Amino acid sequence: MRALVIANWKMNPPTFREARGLFEATRKAAERSRGVTLVVAPPVIFLRPLSALYKGKRIAFALQGGHWEKAGAQTGEISMAQAQDARASYIIVGHSESRARGETNEDTRKKVAAALALKLTPILCVGERQRDQGGAHFTIVSEQLRAVFGELTATQAARVIVAYEPIWAIGGEESMSPRDMHEMAIFIRKSIVDLLGQGSMSVKIIYGGAATEENATAMLAGGDVVGLLVGHVSVDSKRFAALLSAISKSVV
Repeated sequence: MRALVIANWKMNPPTFREARGLFEATRKAAERSRGVTLVVAPPVIFLRPLSALYKGKRIAFALQGGHWEKAGAQTGEISMAQAQDARASYIIVGHSESRARGETNEDTRKKVAAALALKLTPILCVGERQRDQGGAHFTIVSEQLRAVFGELTATQAARVIVAYEPIWAIGGEESMSPRDMHEMAIFIRKSIVDLLGQGSMSVKIIYGGAATEENATAMLAGGDVVGLLVGHVSVDSKRFAALLSAISKSVV
């Protein structure tokens, strides 16, 4: 099975010249890496020029976030239809940084529904800010999943990618353990199956949260995930190339 890697550049780099250089290095690394499906999520201002420059088929593009309405009086927002016109085929929904700015579970529900209507692939991010011995993090993740999957059919659910991101690990160098991720993957699948039945058992789950070249293969091997949502390492061309290379060697 091919590993799915989402390169989330966030608000980086500062100039298009640097973005073009980063993308060129990413393209070369992708072409050397077998067994990897790569999706790049650049800042939206760079999405169209980068996608226009790229003529290959190894890389797809994602929108980092967008509004559920196709058009209208939403100053400062980007519609998914606009991003689709710029060749985006994926969209990140409910990222912890977006949730911290006020994105609610109801917002994520609307965004996933809008993405599916446009035949974009939503990458639904779920995760807790901190953990305690009482297991409250399971309740948080369950609520985030229920808000979206409670409104979908099993057929629609199969088109959604769930990205589990423990917020306490984001931006660092140490991810959660593959064993703990495996436990969470089981919980995520059970939560969705409880809502939609056994037909939704095959939902794709990826991991995000300090995914690096050092821990990527271990997470893919033992975390019960099919891919990774990569943040800060994705804007370091050498480290990201090393991450893709490590995955490629492990899946071939």
